[in-house]
Amino acid sequence: GNCKNRQCSRIEFENMADRAPRPAKSMAEKENPKMLYVILERARLETAKTGSSYQLLNCDDHQSLLKKAKKNPADYRPDITHQCLMNLLDSPLNKAGKLQIYIHTEDNVLIEVNPQLRIPRTYKRFAGLMVQLLHKMKVRAVDGPSTLLKVVKNPVTAHLPAGCTKYALSVQGRLSSLDDFAMTVPQDRPVCFVIGALAHGKVEPDYVEEYMACSEYPLSAAVVCVKTCSAFEKLWGVL
Repeated sequence: GNCKNRQCSRIEFENMADRAPRPAKSMAEKENPKMLYVILERARLETAKTGSSYQLLNCDDHQSLLKKAKKNPADYRPDITHQCLMNLLDSPLNKAGKLQIYIHTEDNVLIEVNPQLRIPRTYKRFAGLMVQLLHKMKVRAVDGPSTLLKVVKNPVTAHLPAGCTKYALSVQGRLSSLDDFAMTVPQDRPVCFVIGALAHGKVEPDYVEEYMACSEYPLSAAVVCVKTCSAFEKLWGVL
């Protein structure tokens, strides 16, 4: 059974870089004013040893384990990060080279996501990928030199270009449609949005300039990711 899994993961990682990879972003590209940074904040990506292997803790498969450790299973929703990553990486904005994603976990681990990463479609494979990342600190492409995911040093602000304007999306923020809001952000510098990748609760990063709400209804993080990319695709003429 183990050999079969190894073979499966080998195929998975071979398929994880886009077919025609773009080179890694240079500093000049990073400071391109038409650049959106998305930080998935308070993501629950935590591993634990169950039996002979490590697994990504989640509310469906590890309820009794989490309860024993006096943790609330409802908080363990790594699938939210998976949904967000699929929506962000699949967006025309990312394919146009105008998106950079960071994940900041509840355990204060900061992860840089290569825009060329093709995220596994199924949760099981995504979980295997995250276990590999958290234990080896990086995931490389099988068929090339590029690093697809890597753990980097905190704080996230050290990885953002100078002068980048930073906003957090929160239901408590000032209400505005994202399309309208995108038109008001300074056009001469990159922009950063912080989106909470958690089931309940709010994100309160101390480095943002403003909190904004893009709907009068509470929205899932995955929907907020789609709306954010879509607003900047419109603004920057990405089809």
